[in-house]
Amino acid sequence: MLDVYEAGIALQGTEVKSLRAGRASLADAFATVTDGEVWLRGLHIQEYDFGSWTNHEPRRHRKLLLHREEISRLIGKTREGGLTLVPLSIYFSGGMAKVELALVRGKASHDKRQAMAERDAKREAERIVGRRIKGW
Repeated sequence: MLDVYEAGIALQGTEVKSLRAGRASLADAFATVTDGEVWLRGLHIQEYDFGSWTNHEPRRHRKLLLHREEISRLIGKTREGGLTLVPLSIYFSGGMAKVELALVRGKASHDKRQAMAERDAKREAERIVGRRIKGW
């Protein structure tokens, strides 16, 4: 993690209610800088159960609210290459929905291969231990 930012989120009414109920998933979410604005993409906020025709689209792009200086700093850093904005958490502060963003560097391909090999080795070891416990 290189830098951490706190940003507000521009939400619709039913999105706020659904967030307060804890119905959000950051699994595939990421942020991009487009035309001088920061957008959160891939964030899934489940439709509000008691909503009507006014319900929101679960995976729409949501605008993030940052100061102009922070946006210009992010534009410069994301253009360097290999840097990505990743949301860490969503929370409420003073009644406003906030997202914590981290500026991170992506893994190189050899790092990915090493992490996959370690994960496979760990899985195989757990499988062997599990079989021995069961008496196989």
